[in-house]
Amino acid sequence: MKTETGDRRGCNNAKAALEQLKRWTRRGPRWQKAVTLCLSDLEGDPIDPQVVRKAFEAAAKEAKMCLSP
Repeated sequence: MKTETGDRRGCNNAKAALEQLKRWTRRGPRWQKAVTLCLSDLEGDPIDPQVVRKAFEAAAKEAKMCLSP
């Protein structure tokens, strides 16, 4: 993932992902879903980490924040 200034960032948990999501200015429906899943995970809801990761990746692609592999 990249930041809006072009820096690279990695996220390996819901808290870090949520911190990054909050910084983005491009916020679409996939962003909202990712934020909701991150918050639910942090509140202790039983959510598969892969579901959160895929939602975060979809939001990053939607916001053009995803780096090519």
